[in-house]
Amino acid sequence: MNWIQIKTKLSRSFLPDTRYLIGVSGGRDSVALLHWLISLGYKDLTVCHLNHQLRGRSSEADARFVKRLVERYNQELAGNALRLPGARTGKRSARHATAGRIEFELASANIRALAKKQKMSVETAAREARYAFFAETARRRNCSTIFVAHHADDLVETFLINLFRGAGSAGLSAMREISTRRIDGVDLTIVRPVLCVWRKEIDDYVGEHRLRFCEDATNKNLTPLRNRIRHRIVPYLEKTVGRNIRQNIWRTAIIAADEEKWIESEVPDSANAVLSLPKLRALPIALQRRALLKWLRAQNVSDVGFDAIERVRSLADRDVRIAKVNLPGNRHARRRAGKIFLE
Repeated sequence: MNWIQIKTKLSRSFLPDTRYLIGVSGGRDSVALLHWLISLGYKDLTVCHLNHQLRGRSSEADARFVKRLVERYNQELAGNALRLPGARTGKRSARHATAGRIEFELASANIRALAKKQKMSVETAAREARYAFFAETARRRNCSTIFVAHHADDLVETFLINLFRGAGSAGLSAMREISTRRIDGVDLTIVRPVLCVWRKEIDDYVGEHRLRFCEDATNKNLTPLRNRIRHRIVPYLEKTVGRNIRQNIWRTAIIAADEEKWIESEVPDSANAVLSLPKLRALPIALQRRALLKWLRAQNVSDVGFDAIERVRSLADRDVRIAKVNLPGNRHARRRAGKIFLE
């Protein structure tokens, strides 16, 4: 899909004159997305930036860069309004309706400390902290939709990461164009408008419009699995299997996402804090796993994987005498009186 097709598809579902959040790290992808949305007329935006405190002064510099970027866009929007016919004749309401204003939300989180406390990877802790920040901002701003800049290469990398970790179809389809995630009582709609755009196309867009951005030096660090997949594994697959391997993986992920959406519609509601054992036992094994995944996520259990789901599912086995199992984040699932609940 080209940019015009994406624009048409986006504007049909998310009208430009509505309020939205947008996650901006300062990197080229999110900077490009912000520029593109503003150019399409999305001017009631709240830019959300979380300082992860992982790179010292560089992290602080990124936050300052994003803040200045927002200020510059607001100056440009105000300047454009002043040049409109009638702007100097006291037609204030018309000017403000056209100008718009980009708001800025900044927060900080000690990701390393959070990862250690919650016994999770730095990458997972950073992701959880970001979405918790997004959800809190959504609550305060009365805005439940956020744009993020994940693109086609991100989708390919995430698919491979989850495949190598032994994920099922739910994990393989984890990144979708539109998804809803319940976080601390907030139903956050996550929109990825450029999920079908490749990194090279974003580079071309950034170059064409001469956009400034922050270069994250840690992207070249091969310790994180994502970076090893990006710089080593995918190039190796392209060399040995064929140059179309990215497109093929991307297509598989999209198909899995569509199938997953249908399967989710077949899973019972997961809003309740307790699960009925008779109802869980009545489901086929595949839907038992899916129902538990949906339920655990609704209860804000992080890092839900196959092992955690199987431990909880074992509580439904009449032959298993254990009534309590461990979950990530120092939480537990317990069986009592025909129900499963969390502690």
